[in-house]
Amino acid sequence: MAEENQKPVEEKQAQQQQSQEKDDAPAKDAEQESPEKAPEEPPKEMKAVVLTGFGGLKSVKVLKKPEPTLGEGEVLIRVKACGLNFQDLMVRVGAIDSPPKTPVILGFECAGEIEAVAEGVDNFKVGDRVVALPEYRAWAELVAVPAKYVYRLPDTMSFLDASSVAINYVVAHMLLFDVGNLQPGKTLLVHSAGGGVGQAVAQLARTVKGVTVIGVASKSKHEAIQGSMDHVIERGTDYASEVRKLYPEGVDIVLDCLCGEECNRGYSLLKPMGKYILYGSANVVTGETKSLFSLAKSWWQVDKVSPIKLFDENKTLAGLNMRHLMYQQGGAAHIQSVMDKVFAMWSKGQIQPVVDSTWALEDVPEAMQKMHDRKNVGKILLDPSLEPKPKPATPAKGKGKSSSIDKEDKKKDDDENGSGDNDAKEEEKKEDKKKEEKKEEKESS
Repeated sequence: MAEENQKPVEEKQAQQQQSQEKDDAPAKDAEQESPEKAPEEPPKEMKAVVLTGFGGLKSVKVLKKPEPTLGEGEVLIRVKACGLNFQDLMVRVGAIDSPPKTPVILGFECAGEIEAVAEGVDNFKVGDRVVALPEYRAWAELVAVPAKYVYRLPDTMSFLDASSVAINYVVAHMLLFDVGNLQPGKTLLVHSAGGGVGQAVAQLARTVKGVTVIGVASKSKHEAIQGSMDHVIERGTDYASEVRKLYPEGVDIVLDCLCGEECNRGYSLLKPMGKYILYGSANVVTGETKSLFSLAKSWWQVDKVSPIKLFDENKTLAGLNMRHLMYQQGGAAHIQSVMDKVFAMWSKGQIQPVVDSTWALEDVPEAMQKMHDRKNVGKILLDPSLEPKPKPATPAKGKGKSSSIDKEDKKKDDDENGSGDNDAKEEEKKEDKKKEEKKEEKESS
């Protein structure tokens, strides 16, 4: 009876074992068929100028970042040159509206060659030489940019020239011709005349007959820029009085990138039918970090002008914010048309960018400091291929304390090299010579 009961149990176990083997078989076959998975390659990296946090120059660092991936409608550019603009300084201190989240790759302007084109782009191809105006991320070895912010270069234009022309001359062109409606015989006052935009304004104004340009700039820049201006007035002085002496009736256009109290002075200098145009707020940046006091002061110093006053005085207040026009107000097509005009003027030799200096990416903090101190005449450029400047050697800590140790080491070296013995022999010769000289004196006496 026990044997009969055991038989069904053994049969049941055998069936379960067979069923388990059938279930395991496909898994084993799959393991044998599937090759071993290759280890994933780490993402490719590039060199980039990164803002690690809002504040001083120490927050700007060159770091390794993953190479960008293309989205629909974008092109990938191998960067050959970049432009530094005052807007970059404002981003660094956090004084720009809608500041980006940090860390972020800095830069709004770069030029280079297209390495890849995404879906939806039919006006560019790999190998095209272009300049681009992305919203951040321009200061890197590679950048992905929407095609609507990319512009094909004239055949003979260098990448450095492209980065000198793009923002400065497009802004200057719109200030003079779109907003200012510059006409022959008009008088123009421009602040920061020695900067990149100021020099672009001076050159573009010369393309209109009989235009007089008055520049306000630091005293140290006067010699360098006097050839491009009809009159140069020192920054920080009562320039309004100086302008009144030259032109008692006032001027036709004031271009102001400073804001604050300069708004009121500029408006007061306008003659009837004159135009005051604000295109920056450089006075907000007074130090290495954001100053709420400077922001408040700049706002407080600006008079609130009513439309009735403009109506009565026949004057115009206007503004130009290229960043807002491009990225927030759908003005990419207009920027494209202005860029085409600027490139055409460059090709005809009507304009030639003034370059102050070119820096390696690693030297961006020093370049920013130069612009902050208003020591540049013309455009400051960045070149990713340049080697950074050698840093000054820092003295070793505790150098004074180790001087006695250094002397002991030197003595040991002298002894090992035999120089110590040579010194002793020299001393002996000197002593012998002295003895002989004394002996001769005694004999002669």
